[in-house]
Amino acid sequence: MNKCLERLYNGIIKENPTFVLMLGMCPTLAVTTSATNGMGMGLTTTVVLVMANLFVSLLRNVIPDKVRMPAYIVIVASFVTMVQFLLEGFIPSLYSSLGIYIPLIVVNCIILGRAESYASKNGPILSAFDGLGMGLGFTIAITILGGFREFIGAGTLFDKDLGLIDLGYQPAAIFVLAPGAFFVLACLVAIQNKLKEGKPNKDKQACPTDGCAGCGNTLCAGRALAEKE
Repeated sequence: MNKCLERLYNGIIKENPTFVLMLGMCPTLAVTTSATNGMGMGLTTTVVLVMANLFVSLLRNVIPDKVRMPAYIVIVASFVTMVQFLLEGFIPSLYSSLGIYIPLIVVNCIILGRAESYASKNGPILSAFDGLGMGLGFTIAITILGGFREFIGAGTLFDKDLGLIDLGYQPAAIFVLAPGAFFVLACLVAIQNKLKEGKPNKDKQACPTDGCAGCGNTLCAGRALAEKE
């Protein structure tokens, strides 16, 4: 169970695919015009991630190494097609909003990356939790991104009028356009990096001596350079 929770933490916080790894930028920047679209794309991708990781893990000893990438794409495409039909049948409004970006999930580098780097080397349960963690991390990130863009650019949130326009708020329409996605993503990543800078790094310790030659700290970068010289 600890390993399963670790996979969730890894995907949501430590290796968030959007804010940390900067993967899947195409849907991240294109469909996040609202929080609803962001959440819809995120959850859709999460379902495909979990199922693809599970089946890649189950078939990892059967798929020949030379054709593993085409095999992964076939597995992912099968689940994307199922999800696409379900969205079209039960949530047509979301299906229309996401449009071409639903079938493009097939070549999403997050899904193929996790299949290659984790699911093909680990058991089905851990692989499923790895997909769930990455999917939730992706969902949270693009929902936040879409929420900020919608709030600033339209004065709404999850397509609900907050009454800000009646109070005199003037929406900045650029934030629901393509440039707004870059602005908001850059600000969110900058805030995250700033918060990380405030945390002490245990690997970086103060040098206890005046010179690197007599330093006993093997983790000291300065000592390593001095030894090379």
